[in-house]
Amino acid sequence: MKHSFLRDFCKLYAPIDLDGQVILITGGTGSFGSKMTRYLLDNAKPKKIIIFSRDEWKQSEMENALAGHKNFACIRFFIGDVRDKERLMMALSGVDYVIHAAAQKQVVASEYNPFECIKTNVLGAENLVHAAISNKVKKVLALSTDKAANPINLYGASKLAADKIFVAGNNLSGISKTRFALARYGNVINSRGSVIPYFRQVLKRDATMLPITDGRMTRFWITLDQGIQFVLTSMNIMGGGEIFVPKIPSMKITDIAQAMAPQAMLKIVGIRPGEKLHEVMVPYDDSRQTFDIKDRYVIQPQFPLWSGPKELKAAYKNYVDNMQPVSEEFSYSSDTNKEWLTIEQLNAILTKK
Repeated sequence: MKHSFLRDFCKLYAPIDLDGQVILITGGTGSFGSKMTRYLLDNAKPKKIIIFSRDEWKQSEMENALAGHKNFACIRFFIGDVRDKERLMMALSGVDYVIHAAAQKQVVASEYNPFECIKTNVLGAENLVHAAISNKVKKVLALSTDKAANPINLYGASKLAADKIFVAGNNLSGISKTRFALARYGNVINSRGSVIPYFRQVLKRDATMLPITDGRMTRFWITLDQGIQFVLTSMNIMGGGEIFVPKIPSMKITDIAQAMAPQAMLKIVGIRPGEKLHEVMVPYDDSRQTFDIKDRYVIQPQFPLWSGPKELKAAYKNYVDNMQPVSEEFSYSSDTNKEWLTIEQLNAILTKK
């Protein structure tokens, strides 16, 4: 079943052609990495897909789940950590494209373990930039997050630092010509750690009450399938240095609760430390570098990576004809979004098999 609100990010911009290519996915055993791997096996003919992660148990489970696939022979499992520069250097040998999904993502855990958050999210990004350039990787597309825009917690701040590192990587690549860009999107419906699985756990214990931090809270929402499309199409059109932001709907947390348990009472428990009422994906101060390119926004680097307009236009040739500057007062926030997900639409997603 297809709904109009489930935007097809392959409609305007095609996914990158990965046939015959070697792709490495950091954090490859996570929700995104597993789904991306399955998509590539089903829809492309890559020479090799390297799953790079530090959890050998998850790798074993993923291997067992995919073992029967007709294209399984192209998969390689590398145990490694983005904190380990030498291991990354070895893993990226002969790699054409990298999708960087590895991160420490839990807000509270990052506040309590700040050094570990920095090592993974910031130093890991630096290690990947060095390893990609040294191995002459063609393109690196890193996953950003809405929490990197105007961050108020360490997780968001570390991802903002990582975003800056990847953008700056284009200045450092030199003759290797490695290009780096980012895909920034909001909460993934049904993903591990999101509010929907949490509400399900609460309802198993008590089907009469759901805790809500604040009745005004809103969030951006995207499906995992949309996220896959968005990453692959952004990788195709990137020139280097961009942050791509999809046009996706917002939804109130209270509406999510009503969709999942219409009869349950809502208990306001207060905003948790490091949590925002609303999320922003394009801050007001980035509006001068932001362009509307039909189904997404693109934030171009504040500091030019090329010497003049001709070079800039050549680098962005894949989407420059669709570029329209946003207003200087523009910001893309979940509470002022023009597109909203209804209770009926969310239920359609949750019941879809």
